[in-house]
Amino acid sequence: MDENIFKIEKLKIYSKSNELVNISFDIKKATALIGQSGSGKSLTIKALLDMLPLNLSKELLIQSPYKLNKQNIAYVPQNPFTSLSPLTKIKQQFMCPIKKANELLKLVNIPLDSLEKYPMQLSGGQLQRIVIAIAIQTDPKLLLLDEPTTALDSKNKKIILDILNNIKEKLQIHILFVTHDIMSVKDICEDIVILKDGKIIENGKLSKILNNPKEDYTKILLESSFVNREFRV
Repeated sequence: MDENIFKIEKLKIYSKSNELVNISFDIKKATALIGQSGSGKSLTIKALLDMLPLNLSKELLIQSPYKLNKQNIAYVPQNPFTSLSPLTKIKQQFMCPIKKANELLKLVNIPLDSLEKYPMQLSGGQLQRIVIAIAIQTDPKLLLLDEPTTALDSKNKKIILDILNNIKEKLQIHILFVTHDIMSVKDICEDIVILKDGKIIENGKLSKILNNPKEDYTKILLESSFVNREFRV
C-alpha cells in the first residue's frame, strides 16, 4: 500500500429509492473536491466522517496506510461557530494538554492569551484558525476541509491557506478540500475531482484540468463566475 495515498475504492450513498453518490478516487497529498449544488460533495465528507442522516445508507471501501477513526481523521467546517461552544473559554475547548494547545496556537499564528477568551471575543478569521488547531490536536492523518475560507475576506483567506500549506508540509497530513473557490484550490491542491450528480466526470492533476478541461460541465464551473459563486450540497 502506497503510504502517500488514501484510496477511496468505493463510496456509494443511497436512499431507499435513489443512488445519490457512486465514486472512487484517490486522496494524495492534497485533493480538491468540486461540483455544483447537489453534486455530492458534502455527502462525501459526511460519509467519510460516518455522519450521514439516518435515512441514508452507504457502502465504503478504503485502502489506507492508516485506520480511519476519530483519532486519524479530522474535520474543519465552513462556519467555526458550529464547532465552538460560545459560552466556553477557548482553552477548555481543547482536549489536549495545555502545552500542546500552546504549540498548536503558535502553528496557526494565534496569540496564546486567546486561550483565556471566549469565541465572541475573537474575529471570524481567528476562530477558523482555532478550529483548525483543535482539529489537528489528535495528530490526524487525514484532514477534511469543507469550504474553510468561504466566509472570510481576502486577507484572512490568504492567512488560512498559508497556514494549511504549512500544516500539510510540517505534519505530513493528507487533505481533502471541498470548495467552490478556484483560487483556494490552486493555492493548496495538486489534484482535483469534479463531481456531477454523484458521479466523477473528471479527475487528475489540477493544473492539467484547469488548463485543459475535457468536459463541458467542468468548463462551465471554471468559466461562469466560479470564484464568486457558492456551490453547496
